Parts: sequence; structure tokens; C-alpha cells
Amino acid sequence: MRHIISILLENEAGALSRVSGLFSARAFNIESLTVAPTEDPSLSRMTIVSVGSDDVIEQITKQLNKLIEVVKVVDLSEAAHIERELMLVKVRATGKDREEMKRIADIFRGRIIDVTESTYVIELTGNNAKLDAFLDAIDRTLILETVRTGVCGIGRGDRILKV
Repeated sequence: MRHIISILLENEAGALSRVSGLFSARAFNIESLTVAPTEDPSLSRMTIVSVGSDDVIEQITKQLNKLIEVVKVVDLSEAAHIERELMLVKVRATGKDREEMKRIADIFRGRIIDVTESTYVIELTGNNAKLDAFLDAIDRTLILETVRTGVCGIGRGDRILKV
């Protein structure tokens, strides 16, 4: 099962390394990892997406809670949550492909953020399925470069990750 683990940790050198090291020491793959400071500059929020059984994720969560820098750990997948990812795609856009790329970007509510004589850079946000669907909808030979941020997520309603 896919899990989105959100971690509140002290914003200090080496904290990211210790958390990711915990996963690699147990031969557990990280599908996506994002980290940035929160509204409190002394804390960072890390979001890790990984696939594993509930038992394995529970064990990882317990190990994470033992790390000194970790303030709080939440598995967002356990309840209602919102997740988004940002993707930038540079595509070849010449001749008839130019209008087609614009049309497909509009359908997926993407924005063309850079235009040259031969390329577009398209920005899309959404869940993993939406971004994959966009890539499937366009001719793969037109894709020049793709960059994805990884998932960030937040609990819905009153569910918050705070000290």
C-alpha cells in the first residue's frame, strides 16, 4: 500500500540525512521526498511517499519517533488528506504540434510558462494520476525534459501536524 508520511522535524544540518538513512538501512525505498521550512523557521516539514505494508510503515514510524530531531510523525494515508505534486514538462512545439500542446495543456488545466520558437514549458499541478495521464495524452517523442517535485500533502479539516 502507498503511504504518505509527514514528519515535523528540527530544521538543522544532518536531520534529512538521518531520516532518509533510516529508510535505506532497512532497505525500504523512498518513492518521493520533499522537505522545506514551515511557518516556524526552526522546524521543517518532510513528506515521504513509500510503498509497504501497514506493519512495515508502523515500524518505520516508531523508529522515526526515536530520532532526536523528529518532533511529530503522521501517516496522512490513514485519513482524508489532500496531496499535490508539481511537474514542469518541456515539449517540442513546432508546426501543428504547437496548437495541440496548447490544447492538451488547457484540458489538464496546465499553464504554458515559457515559450520559444520551438518549445513550450508546461506547468501542471495535481495528484500523481493526473500528471501521469497528461504524459500519456501527449506524444512521447515530443517530450524533451520532465521535472517533478514529489508529493506534498496535508490532512483535511481539523487534522493538523503541529507541535
